[in-house]
Formats: sequence, structure tokens, C-alpha cells
Amino acid sequence: MSTTAGWEPVQRLRTYEQVMAQIEERILDGRLAAGDHLPSERDFAVQLGVSRPSLRESLRVLEALGLVDIRRGGGADGGAALVGTPGPGFVNLLKLQLALGQFDQTDVLETRLALETWSGREASLRAAEDDFDDLAGILDSMDDPQVTTAEFNRLDTAFHVRIAESTGNALTAHLMQSLRIAINRQMIEAYARLDDWRATAETVRREHRELLEALRRRDPDAAARCLQDHITDFYALGDMGGSSSSDNPKAGRSHA
Repeated sequence: MSTTAGWEPVQRLRTYEQVMAQIEERILDGRLAAGDHLPSERDFAVQLGVSRPSLRESLRVLEALGLVDIRRGGGADGGAALVGTPGPGFVNLLKLQLALGQFDQTDVLETRLALETWSGREASLRAAEDDFDDLAGILDSMDDPQVTTAEFNRLDTAFHVRIAESTGNALTAHLMQSLRIAINRQMIEAYARLDDWRATAETVRREHRELLEALRRRDPDAAARCLQDHITDFYALGDMGGSSSSDNPKAGRSHA
């Protein structure tokens, strides 16, 4: 696919926005696809009518967003190319926005419930035995009596992400991983506020085992119910928002 024709000189002062807008337009209308190389820096700057330092700034923004991979050196493999796989840009952006309080904990809870209950239902129908074996292995690692809070949370994340992966839906799995990475600090802090985190961890382990059994039985309703109760109970107990659940009627189960 040719990427060298039809570029327009940038007219406005915010150069990087104009460069990004032209690249975005070509991605959306199909003129650029994953793996395509952008013109060389020299040619690209001439076609856009911008300085090479301004172009580099624009490409660095796109690289930070995970849209462009800038490969050093010349030849066919050098220069800037559109990435073909999801990168860390979305994760980093979501993590920072959560840290800045741009989404409150009710938003996070409701999003997790929607994403995870769907994943549980679909995993119970689509997962293979290898998926169940992997999930069981993660739970075995969580049973280690010497496990630390950080490692327990890492394994907990891996368990939930692995369920999403077993649905066969790559976007769901990426969204799940992004969300769990983004809330990692909040999860660790929630455990730290508990009087006895190991007692809570024991409850988490039991609920995980019950969930895995529901998945193995191919029971989508039971799997979704296990996830619903598991998530809402922890948010209420761990006080993920830092305020009492009585101040937030959505923080726990509706019948609690």
C-alpha cells in the first residue's frame, strides 16, 4: 500500500495535532493499515510542510500512544511504522486517568462487573480443558502460604485475565488486562487497609475455586453469579474507594 502520496502541508500552529489528524484519517479510511511504513523523515517533513524537529515531536506522541513504532536505522525495516498489536499506550492512559480520579470507583466497579460477568458466561461455553488447567495452576500458586500481598494480587489479576482470554475474544482479554493493571495500586492499597489480609485472601481463594468449578460444569449463570458476588463483596470489604459502602449504595451487593 502506498503511503507517500496525497499528504497535505500543515497549516496550523499545533503541528503534531495536524500530523496526527492526517494519519488518523488514513487509518480510518483504510489508506493506512497495521504494519505500513510512513514516509522517511526527510520526505515526510517536505510533504507535510513542517520542520523535521516538529515531525519528530509528532511521531513521539504517536509512539507514546502506542500507534507508531519508530525503528532506528535505514533500510526497509527503519523509520516509523504503524503497530500491528495492542501496545501499552491504552494501559498507561487508563492508569493515569484512574490515578487522577477521572473515573470514580463506582464507574470502575460497574465496568468490571459488565466485563467480567460476560467473560465468565462466555468462558463457561468456550473454554478448553487447557484453559481450565491454566486457571487451576494459578490457583495452586495462590495457595502458597508464603505468598506476599503483591504476588497474590498479581496472581489474582492473572486469573481474571486468563478467564477473559479463554473466551477467545482478544479485545475483551486486552481490556481486562488493561483495567486490572490500571487498578493494581488500588487493589494493593485495599488489601493493606484490611485487618487481616490473609483471611480475606482465603475467602478470595475459595470463591475462585467455586468459580472454576462453575466454568468446568459449563454453567454460565453460575459463573456469572460467582463473579458478581466475588467482585462486589471485595469492593465492599476492601473499601476500594476509600469511603464506607454506606456512602455509596452501588459499592456492595444490591441485597446487602
